[in-house]
Amino acid sequence: MDSKKVIVIGSGFSGLSAACYLAQQGYSVVVIEKNEQIGGRARMFEAEGFKYDMGPSWYWMPDVFERFFQDFGKKVADYYSLLKLSPGFQIIFQDQTSFPISNDLEELELSFENLEKGSGKKLRKFLLNAEYKYNISMAELVYKPCHSFTEFIRWDILKQIFKTQLFSPLSKEVRAAFQNEKLRQILEFPVIFLGAMADKIPALYSIMNYAAMKQGTFYPDGGMVKIVEGMTRLAESLGVEFITHATVENIVVEGGKATGVKMNGNFIGGDIVLSSADYHHTEMRLLEETYRNYTEKYWESRIFAPSSILFYLGVNKKIARLMHHNLFFDTDYLAHADDIYGNPKWTKEPLFYVCCPSKTDHTVAPEGCENIFILIPHAIQLQDSEAQLDEYYERILARLEKHCGEDLHSSVIYKKEFTSKNFIEDYNSYKGNAYGLANTVWQTAFLKPKLRNKKVSNLFYTGQLTVPGPGVPPAIISGKIVAKEIHTYLQSRA
Repeated sequence: MDSKKVIVIGSGFSGLSAACYLAQQGYSVVVIEKNEQIGGRARMFEAEGFKYDMGPSWYWMPDVFERFFQDFGKKVADYYSLLKLSPGFQIIFQDQTSFPISNDLEELELSFENLEKGSGKKLRKFLLNAEYKYNISMAELVYKPCHSFTEFIRWDILKQIFKTQLFSPLSKEVRAAFQNEKLRQILEFPVIFLGAMADKIPALYSIMNYAAMKQGTFYPDGGMVKIVEGMTRLAESLGVEFITHATVENIVVEGGKATGVKMNGNFIGGDIVLSSADYHHTEMRLLEETYRNYTEKYWESRIFAPSSILFYLGVNKKIARLMHHNLFFDTDYLAHADDIYGNPKWTKEPLFYVCCPSKTDHTVAPEGCENIFILIPHAIQLQDSEAQLDEYYERILARLEKHCGEDLHSSVIYKKEFTSKNFIEDYNSYKGNAYGLANTVWQTAFLKPKLRNKKVSNLFYTGQLTVPGPGVPPAIISGKIVAKEIHTYLQSRA
């Protein structure tokens, strides 16, 4: 049994994943978490009988979760129950019509056909192509460390990339096939949180449509926190040690190697340091300038995904017209996108997302009540204020009331907000971003920040600002990739 010690900074999905794989290899692993709860952004809190997932709420790509647990001789069902939502979600448009995304592909094709003749068959073709891309990605792309382009120089991989035009704009593929603007928005919506408009996002990301429409949308019974709890139980069974409510103040480097970290004023030594904390924070706050991979100028030049305003609400009645997942595209889609990515400013009437898990899970709200999570994406680095938050809250609630056809203002019995300021305070998030780097063509794969530090041989990175990118499944994959890199590094020096 190898006694090498690995220090993991941060207990988000990438940190948990890496910790499990490294412990499986026989290393001594300690995870240091800034907050009181394990899980990073996937924390939860309870208030007045309501239980809120604070961060991720979409469970897509179930095969990634299954693959993770299978790597340890386990399965998802050993840790939590998974429910398939039907419909998966709904989109509300400007004319107040609702478009439910059915789990049944034939039914979904018919819904498309009702809006545009011939679009049902086109959807089937689009999703078959997306499935092909998904399988290529899972088999050949996303599990690579992406040190350089040479990892992809294999004729079979290049042929598949050229055949499917993986890196042409997603909007080109969508808009060539569909003329109806609603259908275009439905197929482009998954990328709005990837950090750019669909004309800047590679067509590779139609894999999100495959995940949403063919694999389906799922929910872990009890909330997304059940994934964190399951991964934590697995980690502990493998011998991983967790230290919570602990602030890492700096990474100690001597002779070109990290010797450990200073935490809460105390030194903890280790053979490897792996940061799953915000990459920018790790470099600019925890490392001396001479040891950094990237400069402040580099980070300023990157394109980031949006920040968000979150409202956690408790409502003292049931709301008939809400589903578990609801996307409100009831205002100008392109105008809001331009206010995020083109000319950053506060949008007067933003798009927003509503999660109502009490539609599926009776444990997250008192009987007869609804648990509501509202997310409003906005450009990074905007200075919020109480006046701005109040205005957004009133506008959003008014639009919710319009869709639901009933009063909500007087029914809200609990309210908590979470803003870009909180993203910075709680997660050290660069500029308050909520989703990491935008997945543009020039920030994909080997063009993302590297997993390895170029100047400190035993310092590594994982998480949403490195490969493969933002989202829960990519974070889990990121942890697996970096764990393999660390194991290879240590074995080469054994």
